[in-house]
Amino acid sequence: MAKNPMGINKNMMAQALKMQAELAKAQEEIKSMTAEATAGGGMVKAVAQGDMTILSVTIDPDAVDPEDVEMLQDMVVAACNEALRAVSAQGSARISAATGGMNIPGLM
Repeated sequence: MAKNPMGINKNMMAQALKMQAELAKAQEEIKSMTAEATAGGGMVKAVAQGDMTILSVTIDPDAVDPEDVEMLQDMVVAACNEALRAVSAQGSARISAATGGMNIPGLM
């Protein structure tokens, strides 16, 4: 098989271009993924999006105790962090599928 001056054959180049296209598609899909998480037994719910933004936070009125605002703050942080971890894991799984399991530094 003839090789180009850089030593990359046409088949390898085609595979690289296909993977690049699949990665671009995966990155677009990841942006719209969402994950939901709760804290405090469901009293606080957070929804995160694949672009690592929080879309919403819902707080059960029973969680609001003026005498213990710190606990509510902790529940909000916990729910947000868990939602971000979950959407990140979904994104990593999608990138892994796009790369055939190859670990490419800097993608996720």
